[in-house]
Amino acid sequence: MKQLLITLLIGICANVMFVSAQNDAARLKQFNVEKVLAIKGFDPVSYYSGKPMKGSSTHTFTYKSIVYRFASQANLDTFKTNPAMYEPAYGGWCAFAMGDSGEKIEVDPMTYKIINGKVYLFYNFYFNNTLTDWNKDEANLLKKANINWAKFYTN
Repeated sequence: MKQLLITLLIGICANVMFVSAQNDAARLKQFNVEKVLAIKGFDPVSYYSGKPMKGSSTHTFTYKSIVYRFASQANLDTFKTNPAMYEPAYGGWCAFAMGDSGEKIEVDPMTYKIINGKVYLFYNFYFNNTLTDWNKDEANLLKKANINWAKFYTN
């Protein structure tokens, strides 16, 4: 009986580790990362101060296979308290594109909006700032973006 319990516990632990590894692989595939680095190296906590900053390679943290950089040790420590809260919405892809067409489009890390405590990033290149379009129909685009993102990735 004791041997059976041990075997079952080992099997459960192995299954949990396998599922966790699959989730990490899905995150790397679906999130907007360059060589596993998120937000083009910007500090995810710095958005909440109103001034996004580049992170430093001396302050890094890997969360579920994705590397985040931080401008300070304090920001890194803050991120560790609730990483899911500080990760950008839609894996760091353009929120407008996710809502408008369901596409994963690059972002300008300096073009963002915080909605209900979550950072949303936007494309802003070649005289096309999608945050402007987002603001014209935010409620509808947010709803559609949530549905579209679920097709790529679910927690």
